[in-house]
Amino acid sequence: MALFAIVIALLLEQVRPLGPANPAAVGLRHWVRWVGSSVDAGALHHGWMAWVLAVVVPSFAALAVHWALIWLGGWPLALVWSVVLLYLTLGFRQFSHHFTGIRDALESGNEERARELLAHWQQVDASRLPRAEIVRHVIEYSVLAAHRHVFGVIAWFCILAMLGLGPAGAVFYRNAEFAASYWRRKAHAADHPASPALRTVADTAWHTINWLPARMTALGFAIVGSFEEAIDAWRNYAGRFSDSNDGVILAATSGAIGVRLGGAALKPATADLPAQPVGMSDTPGGGNGLPGREPQSAHLVQVVGLVWRMVALWLLLLVLLTLAHVLG
Repeated sequence: MALFAIVIALLLEQVRPLGPANPAAVGLRHWVRWVGSSVDAGALHHGWMAWVLAVVVPSFAALAVHWALIWLGGWPLALVWSVVLLYLTLGFRQFSHHFTGIRDALESGNEERARELLAHWQQVDASRLPRAEIVRHVIEYSVLAAHRHVFGVIAWFCILAMLGLGPAGAVFYRNAEFAASYWRRKAHAADHPASPALRTVADTAWHTINWLPARMTALGFAIVGSFEEAIDAWRNYAGRFSDSNDGVILAATSGAIGVRLGGAALKPATADLPAQPVGMSDTPGGGNGLPGREPQSAHLVQVVGLVWRMVALWLLLLVLLTLAHVLG
């Protein structure tokens, strides 16, 4: 059932993509904001209470509906529920329009437009980036976005689905990522800023939850790319990134397509927000660059191929697991 749910959700997302202002995203944002402002009192245990309410409670709600639908109508209703939740939590079209716009601008030679689109996408200052650095940052942001919006969601969905927990894994992963990112951005907000304890809890939980999916994505990129170079970059250079999960993904990507990634992180576009260390923000980067060729526009095409081959690998694995379950 997991295979059919993922395939149907991906097809629906390609045909009718959800915008950033869709009701589910807006509802999640309001929920996380309300939880933070209502529960966060600055202590560590308050942070954990807020995180459980924001992340765990919706996951249990999704699981409760899944079990209720199985009791009422069997697996067909449960399949529909899984498709709905996967449609809301995963998909390339949630970020691919940013990638496409920047790529088209670079191909037409309009580097200023590419800088504007990159700055708008990530809310960073990209005004002085040379062309190679634009390409590098686009590759890094896009690969991490593909992991967080697609491969990480699929990984947690499949893991918990095999345990009989339905689509709860997809909700759990997506909410954990959103909560950590949202409360990080709210650190310096004028109204109800997220306390350091809340941010620490959210970042710690997110890092733990993302540990296994990040390495599954990195291994997948190695398999569908240049395996030896990807594994070598993973082993020797992932530690240069202060966020180890992002580091293994970016290092494996660098080796898989032979491009030099890593380097200085971009500064926030808002002047009154201090730049945060890499790994505590959504800005990739990691000091000294990795080995490989200078980033070029052609590498953007390679990244697209790498990601779609990774999708095919996931589907192949799910087909094999489904056949093994049926035949067993």
